[in-house]
Amino acid sequence: MTRVLNEGELADLIRRPLITEKATLLLENNQYVFEVAPKAKKPEIKAAIESLFDVKVTGVSTVNLPRKKRRVGRFEGFRARYKRAIVTLAEGDSITLFPDV
Repeated sequence: MTRVLNEGELADLIRRPLITEKATLLLENNQYVFEVAPKAKKPEIKAAIESLFDVKVTGVSTVNLPRKKRRVGRFEGFRARYKRAIVTLAEGDSITLFPDV
């Protein structure tokens, strides 16, 4: 059973849009890539995107990326893990990632 989140909690699920080469290619298919909280579920991500950007979401795909090993001098550790969400929008909807200044 999914719990009901208010607007503030939904906004905290979406951390930032990811701008990579693959993400820019996905823009042609009306798909946007976001870094989300690791505990976020697909219905929560859908509700958060719809409320934040006032668009209609038709699909959400998520990827839990593996942690990567990093080393600083003699100290070894891992980078923080994060979850990536690929959001497909309805035809005609779009999100402005680069607003005109």
